[in-house]
Amino acid sequence: MFKSILVVCVGNICRSPTGEALLKAKLAGRSIQVSSAGLGALVGKPLDATAAEVLTTLGHSLSEHQARQLTVEMLREADLILAMEQKHLQSIHAMAPEARGKTFLFGKWSDNREVPDPYRQQRPAFEHVLKLLDESADAWLPYLK
Repeated sequence: MFKSILVVCVGNICRSPTGEALLKAKLAGRSIQVSSAGLGALVGKPLDATAAEVLTTLGHSLSEHQARQLTVEMLREADLILAMEQKHLQSIHAMAPEARGKTFLFGKWSDNREVPDPYRQQRPAFEHVLKLLDESADAWLPYLK
């Protein structure tokens, strides 16, 4: 039984908050807390404007989001940690080796697909990332009971 999920990327302004919003929406009504953080977070920054625009196309909003830096304590407290790329998994394992057994790619159930960083790219890159994250979030649902 998972009670808390932590979604991780680099800056915590594009991918991880988008993944957080999608999981929160899909897990509504279940008592699972979903949050996000970044390995090199742009601390205090809001969701990237293009990421926010694209997220609203699915009816979601993270207007209150503020990027936060990933800490060892966050990794220890989370029941499940979902990262965007293999190199993020390696960084997480280096920070908290004990988190290895509960850390996976967000795209684990989608052939261990990595989610590319759309930061500073055009809107189609953000739309592609949203599609990947939405599909991957759906693929996690059977395992998040």
